[in-house]
Amino acid sequence: MRRGGSSVLRLFNTLTRRVEPFTPLTAGEVRMYTCGPTVYRAVHLGNLRSYLLADWLRRAFEFDGLRVTHVKNITDVGHMRQDVVDRGEDKVIAAALAEGKTPMEIAATYEERFREDERSLNILSATVYPRATEHVPEMVALIERLLARGLAYEVDGTVYYAVKRFPGYGRLSGNVQEALKQGVRAEVDPAKLDPSDFALSKRAEEGRAALVWKTPWGDGYPGWHIECSAMSTRYLGERFDVHTGGVDNIFPHHEDEIAQSEGALGHDVVGTWIHGQHLLADGVKMAKSARNTTEVSEIRDLGFDPLAFRYQALLTHYRQRMHFTLAALRQAAEGLDHVRQRIRYLAQLALAGTPSDAPSHRLAQFRERLADDLDMPGALAVLQASLADRGSSPQERVTTALEMDRVLGLDLSSVVREPDDAPSEIRTAAEEHRRARVRNDLRTADVLRAQLDGWRVDDIDRQRIVLSRGERRLPPRGPHRISSGGELADLRAAVPTRSWSACIVTREFPGDAERCVAAALRWLPADGEILVVDQGSSEESAQRISRLANARVSVVLADRDLGEAAARNALLRVSRGRYVLQLDPSVEITGDLFGALERTLREKTIGATGPWGLRAVDHLKQFDEITSGVCDAIQGYCFATRREPLLAIGGFDVRYRFYRNLDIALSLALRERGLSAVASGAGLATRHTHRAWERLGEDERQKRSRRNYDRLVRRFSSLGVGT
Repeated sequence: MRRGGSSVLRLFNTLTRRVEPFTPLTAGEVRMYTCGPTVYRAVHLGNLRSYLLADWLRRAFEFDGLRVTHVKNITDVGHMRQDVVDRGEDKVIAAALAEGKTPMEIAATYEERFREDERSLNILSATVYPRATEHVPEMVALIERLLARGLAYEVDGTVYYAVKRFPGYGRLSGNVQEALKQGVRAEVDPAKLDPSDFALSKRAEEGRAALVWKTPWGDGYPGWHIECSAMSTRYLGERFDVHTGGVDNIFPHHEDEIAQSEGALGHDVVGTWIHGQHLLADGVKMAKSARNTTEVSEIRDLGFDPLAFRYQALLTHYRQRMHFTLAALRQAAEGLDHVRQRIRYLAQLALAGTPSDAPSHRLAQFRERLADDLDMPGALAVLQASLADRGSSPQERVTTALEMDRVLGLDLSSVVREPDDAPSEIRTAAEEHRRARVRNDLRTADVLRAQLDGWRVDDIDRQRIVLSRGERRLPPRGPHRISSGGELADLRAAVPTRSWSACIVTREFPGDAERCVAAALRWLPADGEILVVDQGSSEESAQRISRLANARVSVVLADRDLGEAAARNALLRVSRGRYVLQLDPSVEITGDLFGALERTLREKTIGATGPWGLRAVDHLKQFDEITSGVCDAIQGYCFATRREPLLAIGGFDVRYRFYRNLDIALSLALRERGLSAVASGAGLATRHTHRAWERLGEDERQKRSRRNYDRLVRRFSSLGVGT
């Protein structure tokens, strides 16, 4: 890269599918657009990874001497997918109803939270944050142009884009016309000329009072994609340089945006399309629907500086999937802490020297990494090598680090300023602490250290100390928590040494876990074991659950919700029993259940048993509960199997993050191997309130249950499920 009006930055353009030199449309300036958040809830770290990509790209342009105009929209009309628009649903309105606020209050609240999260991650503010609700006239004007050019049509107040009339459709995503129909996720809108067409403006449904505008086609509201076409061209012109987003945006959002913008204007609009890969948690994309999200506020509550996540994101190239765990976050926090401590120490040594420029060879290496498709892991490695370079003076190393941090964005300049920012009494106490150390008065030194409220002093040697802000240091390590079952010892191939392994998965509600474990211990055979995994409970709840551990009870703490199936696989991994009982915390054993279940499982043709079975009444669509005899499935409240067949089917299907239908899936997987399900043990256990179910709203229950049922149908259609 070089300073001036041009750039030699090479970027992967999703549109051309190759890394190519970036050339601004106008010498000396870059105009870029980023798809911003829909503000009906807080953003999570997966969302923020995309915004970090845009931030590093912008900083790299500015580091190269280019002037950047950056537009990041705020979607305060809550449509998120085409099928949601087609059904007339709006997530901002839904959130407002749930919280008893107006849609505008909801949008304002979460917009400010988003802006605060960006500040916490040191993401530069965009030049402008246009709100969708303030640009409906621009959307209407764009739609009118599409109608005039024959690329759109109106039916009963709703305007649709006619996809087949735009010959370039599919260039960005690679989707072809024949595949588009398969990508439509909702029931086909009969008003559409073609199932792949999408709404540009939707007629307001009867009774909708909020987020409705007067349009030439009647009262309505904008579709999902039109706002970005309207706002990007409103602020950046009919042609601009860069459009960024996550890979999820490629289709249909950005594909449809191209069709709208180019269809209305008659020419190419965006020069370079740049997309960042997913952030994964528990091996799947971080998403609200997967219940595996982490927010900035949550990592702050755990004692981590949010910039630790920025540092963690630097370690993975933007076009590669990034795996997030709290263990990885702590490692990143340790790396950031090391960089900061090195800077603090070098800055102190630099005070005794003379100012100097950054070594040109280090900055040249840094620029080379940026130029290579924004290689941020490589750029960070150059920073670390520069800080450790004893061939450069402390002044040179500090100057170089601060210059590189213009792009990295780790806020190292504030670290350098920390001693100057400290109150005078703190600086005095720190200096007196140093002098006490010099004269070997360690008692006085310790007393003075304790007076540094909110600050921390580290002794480098007898002459030098490093003063730092306490909240910028690492939190103390708590009890060990796993981020995946793979961190546990794998005993699946070992010879069983226990009669029973009772496996319990908990999340919050420690009282239920205590009741469940106490009752199980009363009836568990002497050579049995109880295994508990807690999935990311609050610290208070986790401490109570961890106190259940004793010679017969093992407790594993996870740093997050692993998902029901993954958590049960984690316990299966460390189990040692010939028989394995999946026990819900809501269940209290009241008699010799283990004996009854073992007698049933001695029959080798039986693969699953428990007190509560299910018998299908409608081709495995509806079930009646039974408490004795052959059935189609055993309910997951209390599900017993022999170890061998459970391992033979591969344990639990990890796609089932929610527990509903996981028990049926397990029963059917055993049936495929010729093993039946038999209900037994009735009257030997009691079910109490199932709090995990009760705390969910009806809509959330239905959504999660339906998702798992769809998985069940796809997997076991050969057994008649869903037919």
